[in-house]
Amino acid sequence: MAKGNLYLIPVPLAEHAEKASYTILHQDIINNIKEYVVENEKTARKFLKEAGLKTPQSELIIHDYGKHKREKMNYAEVFRLAETGSDIGLMSEAGCPGVADPGADIVYEAHRRGIRVIPLVGPSSILLGLMASGFNGQNFSFKGYLPIDKGDRTKAIKELEFLSQKERSTQIFIETPFRNNQMLSELIKTCKPQTKLCVACNVTGLEEYILTQTIAQWKSTSIDLHKKPCIFLLFAP
Repeated sequence: MAKGNLYLIPVPLAEHAEKASYTILHQDIINNIKEYVVENEKTARKFLKEAGLKTPQSELIIHDYGKHKREKMNYAEVFRLAETGSDIGLMSEAGCPGVADPGADIVYEAHRRGIRVIPLVGPSSILLGLMASGFNGQNFSFKGYLPIDKGDRTKAIKELEFLSQKERSTQIFIETPFRNNQMLSELIKTCKPQTKLCVACNVTGLEEYILTQTIAQWKSTSIDLHKKPCIFLLFAP
């Protein structure tokens, strides 16, 4: 008996960004899937509804993959129906599952079980920010979160600036939304005046803000990033 597929389904990055986040193919696929592994059930159900789900949500099987459930995930149960031919979907809270978001272990387990993995087109703040930055897209690195400790964070920023200049590479990283303003201040204070910084905020959303400037120019720019989803890109010429 043929096994089912694991579909990796991206979720919108911002409110009211549904039309910019999915295609007709998404609608076809979600209406043929009744089982999902999700990081946030509320977000997942909302997206499925907005993406055109026709199946009654009461008929869906939802496996909670939240922060406190991952270590106890029962893979045998998750893939039980997929082993007999049913398709299953994987969704993170926002963006692409497995990319700056959890889900990689679910994907690996599917490979291990001989279940085909099919990634779907969708929004990734990392790639969208890189596309809009004007920086090197041939050589880039995503660093995730920088250290919380101020001294360690300053050291990490200097190292990223050094690597960027040495390798001609774009260095990409994120911060917890309520610390975005502190991150921007630290970048302005730590980096060289000629180093370039791109801030991509609320990507795909109604209040999308993407701006690339030198550190010298950022010193005279006033912007409030508090509690807004942002991604930072650094390039040292």
